[in-house]
Amino acid sequence: MDNSNWYAKLVKPKWAPPAWVFGPVWSLLYVIIAVSFGSVFIQFFRGDLPWGIVLPFALNLVFNVAFTPLQFRLKNNLFAAVDIFLVLITLIWAMIAIGPYIQWVAYINVPYLLWVSFATALQVVITWLNR
Repeated sequence: MDNSNWYAKLVKPKWAPPAWVFGPVWSLLYVIIAVSFGSVFIQFFRGDLPWGIVLPFALNLVFNVAFTPLQFRLKNNLFAAVDIFLVLITLIWAMIAIGPYIQWVAYINVPYLLWVSFATALQVVITWLNR
């Protein structure tokens, strides 16, 4: 069974958005991530930010990249749920850490935070419904 058929056949809550919504939303969020996280990494490499401030951004990228293989290649809802929770936690950590240094980075990531909060709830429910 291919990945799209596998995901389509999962039991989902009534409030789950249609599959076509995810592409445009993540495309916009990846622009926000590229601009804001890129700015953080540039400031770090210039010596303007300590590693402790950059660490949650780096971890967030790792966990974000890991989600698709966990969910769609391994077809493992539990691993994907743990991973998306780690995306959420590291994003909150990153926004709190960067606030005193580059406030606009924290603010511009609010849509990312809202979506990841929603995606975390959705993944946890999908994991529970398909246990």
